[in-house]
Amino acid sequence: MTKQIQTIILGGLMALTLTTAQAEKPNIVFVLCDDLGYGDIHCLNPERGKIPTPGVDRLAKEGMVFTDAHSGSSVCTPTRYGLMTGRYSWRTRLQSGVVQGFAPCLIAPDRPTVASFLKEQGYQTAIIGKWHLNFQYQDPQSSETLTRKGNRGGLPPVGSKIPDGPLAHGFDFYHGFHHAGDMKAVIENDEVILHEDEINMLPRLTREAVGYIDERAKTPGTPFFLYVPFGSPHSPIVPTKEWQGRSGLGKYGDFVMQTDDGFAQILSALDRNGLTENTLVVFSTDNGCSKAAGIPALQKQGHFPSADFRGSKADIWDGGHHVPFVVRWPGKVAAGSTCDQTLCLTDLFATCAELTEQPLPAGAAEDSVSFLPALKGEPIVSTRSGVIHHSISGHFAYRMGKWKLCLAKASGGWTAPKEKHAPEGSPVAQLYDMEADPGETNNLYTAHPEVAQRLLKQMEMDIERGRSTAGTDLKNDVDNIILWKSGK
Repeated sequence: MTKQIQTIILGGLMALTLTTAQAEKPNIVFVLCDDLGYGDIHCLNPERGKIPTPGVDRLAKEGMVFTDAHSGSSVCTPTRYGLMTGRYSWRTRLQSGVVQGFAPCLIAPDRPTVASFLKEQGYQTAIIGKWHLNFQYQDPQSSETLTRKGNRGGLPPVGSKIPDGPLAHGFDFYHGFHHAGDMKAVIENDEVILHEDEINMLPRLTREAVGYIDERAKTPGTPFFLYVPFGSPHSPIVPTKEWQGRSGLGKYGDFVMQTDDGFAQILSALDRNGLTENTLVVFSTDNGCSKAAGIPALQKQGHFPSADFRGSKADIWDGGHHVPFVVRWPGKVAAGSTCDQTLCLTDLFATCAELTEQPLPAGAAEDSVSFLPALKGEPIVSTRSGVIHHSISGHFAYRMGKWKLCLAKASGGWTAPKEKHAPEGSPVAQLYDMEADPGETNNLYTAHPEVAQRLLKQMEMDIERGRSTAGTDLKNDVDNIILWKSGK
């Protein structure tokens, strides 16, 4: 055998090994809704939910429902930061609220993301939807960085370039928009390509996601990570004509149904292309239902967007951050199964690392724990003592086992009573037994001071160490993180 022939054979074997290894890696599709309540998914709230959601219900029937999953925050930006980086957003300069655009990206240039990590493992990566982690716009004529005063209006011109968007953080392809106030500015990759009415965005994102799956099916053997952060049913609540009136509950119910249908179309695209069996699909949302949905009116009609949880978007109560989390992976995840172990959306990063059998990047994903064992029906192995919750105003809570400590006198968000209007004589904090009282109605803070103190000390340690998992201590981006926003 000549040396040339040996080289050809060896090269062919190496290529075959690479192709086989890539084929063993599942595709990952992560769909994240916007302001969708836990109780808006019918199968999660059959008694008090009135909106049909056959798409997500199908996923639950074919996969696993996590009954105790939480977003990293009760509002948008911080949750998305945590999902992408495996790190709580309050470790950054963003201590409350959300970003407004026309500013440098919240994710530091050198910080690994789920997308950049998977890209290194041979994945094609795409985001189709809402970014809301800030980026800058450069004028198409002068290349100068654009600025904008105020939170609304002043769309970036068509042709504006984006130097620090998703493509700078691990994604190969981006199609979508920045946030609700800028939804008319449609972006592809690193450029604003057109302006159009917001009512077209959900159909556009659905169409693009389906088209991406169709395109990826043409190159079998190369796994892909598709992140689809829908901008719905967040306001503006704009169901298209064909969906108007379908729910019988008003525009919000119609928009939820249309969003669910968009997800169902993604599932159908996987089916049609023979990708279902080797694709891990996750469905979730960034926080609870918003007051913009008209929650009191929905409740009068028998629909409770937060199911049995107290509060809604922006709150430190569970209605603000206890989210739907449904996973399907045929042959790996038991159909029709449930898991009551606590997880956070920051856990995607560590899960992807274990899934691909690769170590986490050094100094990254410091608040991420793999939930892969749970998909196999096994206990999650965690060095994290508990999960930290965060409200729109920066109020903290700590969940450890059945206990939840809220460092707030009231909702810490938008639901009455707000902090300023907490009943006179209210304790400085709240403590709940979430197994006995998931609706957070019986404050045990004064009855169990030893439990409250134990949770507080652990939370302080998780904050001060710069990480909540085992490993070398790290630094937060800011030196002073204020725990007691309403005073102590």
